[in-house]
Parts: sequence; C-alpha cells; structure tokens
Amino acid sequence: MSDNQPILEVRNLKKYFGGTSGVLKRHAPPVKAIDDVSFSIDSGEVFGLVGESGSGKTTIGRTILRLIEPTAGEILFRGKDITTASPNELQTFRREVQPIFQDPYASLNPRMRVQELIAEPLVIHGMHKNRKARRDRVVELLETVGLQAAHLRRYPHEFSGGQRQRIGIARALAVEPRLIVADEAVSALDVSIQVQIVNLMLDLKERLGLTILFIAHDLALVEYVSDRIATMYLGRLMEVGPSRALCSTPKHPYTEALLSAVPVPDTRHDRKRIVLEGDIPSPINPPSGCVFRTRCPYAVDACAQAVPELTGVSADHFKACIRDDIL
Repeated sequence: MSDNQPILEVRNLKKYFGGTSGVLKRHAPPVKAIDDVSFSIDSGEVFGLVGESGSGKTTIGRTILRLIEPTAGEILFRGKDITTASPNELQTFRREVQPIFQDPYASLNPRMRVQELIAEPLVIHGMHKNRKARRDRVVELLETVGLQAAHLRRYPHEFSGGQRQRIGIARALAVEPRLIVADEAVSALDVSIQVQIVNLMLDLKERLGLTILFIAHDLALVEYVSDRIATMYLGRLMEVGPSRALCSTPKHPYTEALLSAVPVPDTRHDRKRIVLEGDIPSPINPPSGCVFRTRCPYAVDACAQAVPELTGVSADHFKACIRDDIL
C-alpha cells in the first residue's frame, strides 16, 4: 500500500435484503439498507458515520467486516477488494480488521473467563502459541485497557458495563489490528462511562497507530471523536467533511437538522431547532430522487427527479443536494 492510499475504500456499496416473501417465495421489493455508498478512510484517521436508527450505518459496518455479504460494490482494504478475497486472504483480513460491538455483554461468551475470551483470537490466528506467552499477552492487554491481572479468572457477568467494554476492546486489540470498526461502542453505557471509553479509544489510537470507523447516532459524540464525519439517511450518504467544518457550517439540510438536536450549554448561542416533519420512509419503497426530500424544509419539485450525487463544496467537503442557494 502506498503512503497516500486510503487504508479502506468503499465503492458504490449496496446491500439489499429480501426480494422474496412467504412460503411460496413470491417476489417482494427488497429492503435497500445501503444504496450506492462510497467513501474512504485514511490510515490513522477516525472516521465518524452518523445517522438516525434505520439509516443503514450498522449495515455498512457489518458489511465491511464481511459479517454480511454485499449485494454489489467493492470494499478495498489496503488496496485489495475483500469482497472477492480467498479464504486465506480473508483470514488475514479478519486479523487486521476487528470489531467493537454495541452490547459488551452480548458480545462476550458468558461461559468463558476473561483470560479465555481475550486469548481466543490469539489461538485462532496462531499467535503466541506458548500458553505462558498467551497469558502474558492477555495480562498486558488487560493493563492496556485499565484492568488488572486479578480479573483473569472472572466471568463477564462479574463486571460492570464499562469494564465489559474494556474487555471487548482488549479482545479486539489482541491480534494487533490496523482498523477498528466501533459500532455504537458506547451507546449502551452511562454518559460518564462513555467519556472514559471514548478517551481510552482515542489514547489507544495514538499509542498503537490505529484507524477507527466510529459508528454512532450521537452527532455531538461523533464530532468529539472524529477527524471526518459522514451523515447518512435511508441508505445513502448526505454529507461528508472534516469534523469541525461539517459541524460548524453544515451544507446539507439533514446534517443541519441533526445538529439542531444537539444541546448547547450556552443559552446565548442556542441553535434554531429544526423539527423534521413526518416519519422516515420505508427502505422498501424509498422516495424518488433525494431520499430526504419528503422531510426536507428546502425541498423543491426538482428534488424528486434525480438522485443527487456527492459533490464538492470545497476540496474535502461534499454534499448530496441539488440546491446551492441554501445553507
């Protein structure tokens, strides 16, 4: 991989679910969870992906991890398309790209002790084959995430939610990955614990040279964590740009609406509250043209005619909106 090549490139990614229904397998419209999404992540970057529930952001994470198969498109990791990878190439990929899931209890086997949970990836990938070397590595990982060797013999239920997520992070780090896919990694935790876990992840990112895809629905949290942010609605990207620019001067009405819902502590600078009318359309039958147009306060008739592509408003800031006379 060349120095200027992104560590991850997603090109025209689609994931449709269904297409048949019932015992007789009658034809049914597919659920378009991801519909022609493209973005890239540079090495060492934290890339935030934010959107409401049902926007498709978790499906993107799981598709990148190859936990579900894409319908179409390419996923290039270090220049190689992993959608066509051989079993050996996929084994290497799974070592270099590790997930951190939302529920730290459901993602840990309740019948395994902490030592076994963290050592399992080492065994699967043939790392630290000596039992003592594995134990030493597990202890090192526990201390790295703020836990102790005394926790080795405990089961997941003996820990708090924040401690369980630290175990999940240690498990992800065990095989020395290059990219972490953190899917709502702190949303199940108390707010005070969220800050601790997020700061831990940022510290590990600097110390270990990690790249992170940070998926969440909380734009304020994503702004704090990320170098760049993409907002997503109904399977499509609405805006992509540097964190500070996107959150200070949004260029898409959907990003503006998300920002308006973020509490501002200084009442002298309250943002105008934007209440989106109606419900999110069904991904089975999304609106024509711009999928956001049915709830957009700036929509015009032309918004229904063509699907807007991401176009540059600056060198590194893009929006999917046909109107240049707003925001």
